[in-house]
Amino acid sequence: MDNNNSEISLTKEEISRYSRHLILEEFGFECQLKLKKSKVLCIGAGGLGSPLLMYLSAAGVGNIGLVDFDKVDESNLQRQVIHSTKWIGKLKSESAKSRIHELNPNCNVEIYNDPLSTHNALEIFSNYDVICDGTDNFPTRYLVNDACVILGKPNVYGSILKFEGQASVFNLTKNSPNYRDLIPEPPPPDMVPSCAEAGVIGVLPGIIGMIQATETIKIITGIGKTLDRRLLVYDALDMTFRELKIGVSKDRPIIKKLINYKQFCSPKNIDNNQKEIINKISVWELHKLLKDDKNAICLLDVRNKVEYQISKIINSILIPLGNIQDGSSIDKIKNISKNKRLIIYCKSGTRSEKAGLILKQNGIVSENLEGGIDAWSQKIEKENILY
Repeated sequence: MDNNNSEISLTKEEISRYSRHLILEEFGFECQLKLKKSKVLCIGAGGLGSPLLMYLSAAGVGNIGLVDFDKVDESNLQRQVIHSTKWIGKLKSESAKSRIHELNPNCNVEIYNDPLSTHNALEIFSNYDVICDGTDNFPTRYLVNDACVILGKPNVYGSILKFEGQASVFNLTKNSPNYRDLIPEPPPPDMVPSCAEAGVIGVLPGIIGMIQATETIKIITGIGKTLDRRLLVYDALDMTFRELKIGVSKDRPIIKKLINYKQFCSPKNIDNNQKEIINKISVWELHKLLKDDKNAICLLDVRNKVEYQISKIINSILIPLGNIQDGSSIDKIKNISKNKRLIIYCKSGTRSEKAGLILKQNGIVSENLEGGIDAWSQKIEKENILY
């Protein structure tokens, strides 16, 4: 990245702070000045964003933007190391900004506490040199990608799940691959679980996030060879790195405007009429039903055993989605829900909706808890509403 450094310089304090950079023959003053002048936007201050933000600020990136509207939760602290216990319940963006300034008070931090959307992405991205994707869902990844393509911004990509992580650099030049060359169409929501559903070892985002930080520094300074046209795949269990080549697809769509990404990533194999048949019930309605007559309800949890052990709604029965998909628990569900109102829940409502469709095909009427146990925890348990 070619930055004009004639109007900026390093202070005595900065020369001391970045001395280990400055004595690198391949780096020196010129690259450090490029970092100081650069503007990097990080989408997310979670598992990937934590190491990314800390190492970019420590390295001397002068201006960092941060998009995150979430709050720090205790379950985040196992891997989101930019946050600490004292920030639980507070905005991640504010927590991250505070930590960045502890590491490097010379770094300017601009925070955006609104969700990234088609309405604000282009305006926010336009002010930055490099965009770092630290998100954990497909709609936002496609949004980040398309906004980068429209504006001609490099997209430093990272992804993690369980024990495996990926990293790459998209849209580095007009001839580079973008995220749509790697994943042209989003997979069904139930095919790729989130980290909250499948878990993630805490050190994994640290490794991938640091790779993203390394690539960002190389893009800004122009040194080394980036992951442009390459996907780096890391397996923590086997301690192996694999490299896959990424080409530009001939069928890749020309991106001229942003679209509705939630709709783009919604299941294509379930028509809207069929989805409407699966009735929804709110957490408030469920709470009232449990309070009035819990014996009239059959509450079914379709998550996995570990998720159920960590947290569950009282009086619920665990039957994982896989046991419904393979048909092994259909008869059991018919028996336990006989003459009762069957309500199904999962983490956020996606798996339970799929379970409801399968049960409907087997003649079992059910209702899907809207928002799943996440909504229950936020709206019922956190309000300390007792039965």
